[in-house]
Amino acid sequence: MAILSALATEVLIPVAGVIGIAFAVVQWVLVSRVKLSPAAAAAGGSKNDYGDYLIEEEEGLNDHNVVVKCAEIQNAISEGATSFLFTEYQYVGIFMSIFAVVIFLFLGSVEGFSTKSQPCTYSVGKYCKPALFTALFSTASFLLGAITSLVSGFLGMKIATYANARTTLEARKGVGKAFITAFRSGAVMGFLLASSGLVVLYITINVFKLYYGDDWEGLFESITGYGLGGSSMALFGRVGGGIYTKAADVIADNVGDNVGDIAGMGSDLFGSYAESSCAALVVASISSFGINHDFTGMCYPLLVSSVGIIVCLITTLFATDFFEIKAVKEIEPALKKQLIISTALMTVGIAIISWLALPAKFTIFNFGTQKEVSNWGLFFCVAIGLWAGLIIGFVTEYYTSNAYSPVQDVADSCRTGAATNVIFGLALGYKSVIIPIFAIAVSIYVSFSIAAMYGIAVAALGMLSTIATGLAIDAYGPISDNAGGIAEMAGMSHRIRERTDALDAAGNTTAAIGKGFAIGSAALVSLALFGAFVSRAGVKVVDVLSPKVFIGLIVGAMLPYWFSAMTMKSVGSAALKMVEEVRRQFNTIPGLMEGTGKPDYATCVKISTDASIKEMIPPGALVMLTPLIVGTFFGVETLSGVLAGALVSGVQIAISASNTGGAWDNAKKYIEAGASEHARTLGPKGSDCHKAAVIGDTIGDPLKDTSGPSLNILIKLMAVESLVFAPFFATHGGLLFKYL
Repeated sequence: MAILSALATEVLIPVAGVIGIAFAVVQWVLVSRVKLSPAAAAAGGSKNDYGDYLIEEEEGLNDHNVVVKCAEIQNAISEGATSFLFTEYQYVGIFMSIFAVVIFLFLGSVEGFSTKSQPCTYSVGKYCKPALFTALFSTASFLLGAITSLVSGFLGMKIATYANARTTLEARKGVGKAFITAFRSGAVMGFLLASSGLVVLYITINVFKLYYGDDWEGLFESITGYGLGGSSMALFGRVGGGIYTKAADVIADNVGDNVGDIAGMGSDLFGSYAESSCAALVVASISSFGINHDFTGMCYPLLVSSVGIIVCLITTLFATDFFEIKAVKEIEPALKKQLIISTALMTVGIAIISWLALPAKFTIFNFGTQKEVSNWGLFFCVAIGLWAGLIIGFVTEYYTSNAYSPVQDVADSCRTGAATNVIFGLALGYKSVIIPIFAIAVSIYVSFSIAAMYGIAVAALGMLSTIATGLAIDAYGPISDNAGGIAEMAGMSHRIRERTDALDAAGNTTAAIGKGFAIGSAALVSLALFGAFVSRAGVKVVDVLSPKVFIGLIVGAMLPYWFSAMTMKSVGSAALKMVEEVRRQFNTIPGLMEGTGKPDYATCVKISTDASIKEMIPPGALVMLTPLIVGTFFGVETLSGVLAGALVSGVQIAISASNTGGAWDNAKKYIEAGASEHARTLGPKGSDCHKAAVIGDTIGDPLKDTSGPSLNILIKLMAVESLVFAPFFATHGGLLFKYL
């Protein structure tokens, strides 16, 4: 038996969640001390609200007009983002309602809507709860996951729009103050999302247990809907937000950063966390933990996440309290230290929790047999996922940061025009796939060898165990980007713009690292979900030489290309409408070209909103309908092939697209900043070289902000949807093959 008792587990998980939420509130209170009103900003003469003198008073930076302008812009951004999300959520609400009915009808029909108990699949001689009630609880957990995902994304957006102008105003006191404001705001989102996801999942399990009792097989099968709900919302958030932000500019661009890179990314990583937890719980429920009703062992994935929250809390203090940033060059190293510190501390945390929460020996379900595993074996599975995530993060940084030769080579290629820039950027993206794929491959081999599919599920959870820190770093980027935009629009000095640009440049690189984490974890999560699906559907072997499997494999490998084509074209269509509107405004609004007239921002925001809502539906339908159609008409073997094909090709395209786009973006910024002798020979702004770099960046934007990040949701969502509907496909699927 484990050292940690069931009672201690019952207390530890919710306490860790509550601590995380409390820490998020404290960080928000600290950010709110930066006042966004002229009276408060001027309190105490030339002092800020809490006694820090402004650095450049002689430039008039304490002028009431500057603060008022910043507040006005912030309000416009916040209103635009809120308006878009409410519009998007209306459509998503309709989808949720329809899909909830589909889940209930499909799963309820497995036993003909019978209310009689059925023999358990894995606990021989025992009876499990009726499939009708599993359908009902799966529907409820789907709705819970969807609502948690939407609320997480919305709160993240509100926090980011609350903090952007405050970061701009803090830049008047130096880059260190601005960095802390932006990072604390990111931490609010990171801890809220990680903690609320854990607490809601834990409460859901305990509430469902009141009905299921000893039927843990049915209990954790119904919990899989939680992951499906989380990822469904993430898909619409990422695709809709990505189309929105790439179609827009000025105010609408700042709005887009918050709906795509904050709300969408928050829902995305929440979905990954929910799915990896669900995959681990499903496999554990049919292993010795579930069969022997070992509650502490069963909750091992949640205990890993609980320790992760505490570790990330300590790590955050290194950035905000223990060390102070005094120069621009210290920003990026400070963010990278967050990743290293959290990974090192988490390794120790995993070792402790593995020793306390797991028996010395136990068995894990492995395709029809039970495999014996030790607690230290499981520690290695989680740890290898954790460290693979760090490797993927740093490889992504190497290929997307302009501090290193790959991006500098892309910038240098602009000397001979846009064509060579595009060629070099594409080559960089393809090459950047190599090391992350090897890292994922090693993680899969080691974790599967030690603990079968459960090992892969907890390796994915290991990669996501420091999600609070990862999200804080990720959210920091768009907040800093917004801060720079606000400084420019408020007419603040060149010195302030240099500081906000430095914050933004570091944020660009960390955003790429965040996307690398999301894609790497998606690969492991998808494989774990695939294993759980194959186990639940009763497929003993997935034989690629079987015609049923092979047709699925080749079609599945095509789906990420089809999806990317849809999302790329959607960005182009939305951008075309925006260009036409901008031309109309220049032709009809007096003084706009000379800078004396005021643009009609509201119409631009509306065009982006309408276009993104309309264009997100076809890609979403492709992802959501494929498993249902294939499973129903072609059966579980063909669906197994589709999932494997989509996973293998989707990961490669996602990594290369994200890194190519990131490299083109930072190559342009490298030329614009002119920080080195080499960069100065390529510039300045407006030169032919810079124009070529701008073209590359424009092509790369939809790759890195729409198609690339959305692909990891495609592979996860198809896998978790297949798992949820596995009982239906196993019972009624393969209609075409039955009658051919």
